[in-house]
Amino acid sequence: MYRMSVMYPMKEGSHFDFDYYRQTHMPLAQVQLEPYGMIRYEIDKGISALDGQQGPYVCVGHLYFESLEDYERGIAEVGPELREDIPNYTNITPIRQFAEILEE
Repeated sequence: MYRMSVMYPMKEGSHFDFDYYRQTHMPLAQVQLEPYGMIRYEIDKGISALDGQQGPYVCVGHLYFESLEDYERGIAEVGPELREDIPNYTNITPIRQFAEILEE
């Protein structure tokens, strides 16, 4: 299994609407990407780092796929629509990382 993590770094002066992200954006991603093999998603809300300081990310969204090829096909088709929705919930430019899950 593979996971695309979309990480939103904590930045001074930024905003992030968790309600919109949870209720609209991620369900939209599921509906749009499910035909391309998306299995599920998870949302992490950053709380703090281990040292008690503010964590590095305000939010991390995880999208799960059976293969890298499935993700690439899906994002080629619906990625522009999903990216256009980002300003509806944040002004943060996300960092993306694709990973192979070696053990669950």
